[in-house]
Amino acid sequence: MAGDRIALQSTRPTEFMDLTGRLQRVIEKAGLLNGRVHLQALHTTLGLAMNENEPLLLADLEAMLRRLAPAEATYLHDDFSLRRAVPEDEPANGHAHARNLLLQPSLTLLVEDGELLVGRWQSVFAVELDGPRAREVAIQLEGEFAKGRPDRTRRLIELELERQLHADPEQVGDPMRRLVEAGGKRFRPFLVLLTARLGPDYDPLRAATLAAAVELIHAATLVHDDYVDESPQRRGRPTVAAAEGPARAIAVGDFYFAKATRLIAELGSPDVTSTIAVAMEAICRSQIDDLELRGRYPGDEADYLRVVRGKTAALIAAACVAGAQLSGASAEVVERVRRYGDAVGVAFQMTDDVVDFSDRSGKPMGQDIRERVLSLPLIYASEDEALGGEIQQLLAGPLPDRELRRVVELVGRSGALDRVNREATDLVQAALRELEGVDLDGVKATLAEIAESVVDRSA
Repeated sequence: MAGDRIALQSTRPTEFMDLTGRLQRVIEKAGLLNGRVHLQALHTTLGLAMNENEPLLLADLEAMLRRLAPAEATYLHDDFSLRRAVPEDEPANGHAHARNLLLQPSLTLLVEDGELLVGRWQSVFAVELDGPRAREVAIQLEGEFAKGRPDRTRRLIELELERQLHADPEQVGDPMRRLVEAGGKRFRPFLVLLTARLGPDYDPLRAATLAAAVELIHAATLVHDDYVDESPQRRGRPTVAAAEGPARAIAVGDFYFAKATRLIAELGSPDVTSTIAVAMEAICRSQIDDLELRGRYPGDEADYLRVVRGKTAALIAAACVAGAQLSGASAEVVERVRRYGDAVGVAFQMTDDVVDFSDRSGKPMGQDIRERVLSLPLIYASEDEALGGEIQQLLAGPLPDRELRRVVELVGRSGALDRVNREATDLVQAALRELEGVDLDGVKATLAEIAESVVDRSA
């Protein structure tokens, strides 16, 4: 059994609001394959119905409701002198209650093979009888649920990446394919696919193209980063620069920046194109800042946040925004997911910094310090009154293995790791607050899970 809510905002006194598409998205989100969907209106002047979504028919049905329960008729319910404990804002709406008897307070619908079972002309409506008002419909789903729905979403991303890489010249396609096939969280494309469900123009194929393009941009930045940082390995495999040389690494990164830009431009949304272009600009600008800051390593908190917001959070926030823009989501939703993505992006990098001081990072402990990569735990530890002086002295030297291990030990003793974890958790809570009070069309729970999983990695 799974549950959900659909929030609605009516705009007229009587209004037929089509729920069919939104119900299908709830079904997809829950992974219900075969079973039933139960709907219940949570208001006594909101009904449910199934009928044809044809404007003239809907006008006929509204007229029928007016004839059978006219607003100008006399209703004892509207005589407040006869009633007890009447709220101050109580409307005279006896007609709306009477009309609701002609509709259903709840519906049960069938699901087959993951699809809401409706006839060719059938639509599911929430019928406003006393609007305009904010409304809510409760949903419960029961039956056979798919196992591992995130795995299916990930498979969609992998298939689209494979499709995009298939026809590329082997000089650039083979190195990028090896990087992509080595794994990765697919965090950014998953956010694209989620937020692309938030608008009325959701198109899964266009969303998949955008998701793949965003992941290719991320992969291209990794190829360039590995060259700049002289990193020997990425995801347990030799980096492109290490395996094929700096010139090839630059060419591969450049090619996929260009290809991703073309894929996004071909989607035909200037807003989406601009959003991703601004993020790419921020990434490049922050890379320059990062290199300059290595001359006064480890920097300070302000330096760190400026670079992280550009190098990490910018593309994560852009993934959220671009997906929402692609589907025509409202300006409020776009802004909410932007702030969500920014907070999650910074928390993501903070948590990565903490993981780098453990044996779970997938790379030698302290490698980022040796490569003079900005690290918030290191910044905080270097400011510690008792231990900071020794850390700064060690960082001023060449950092052979023994000295590097000493820096890692001192960072652990300083309490900096716990401090960064707390700050990352606070950012995740800020991200979760952005999901409140706005209609996120069935993806709120998944976005919340993603945000919470960011800090779970450091546990």
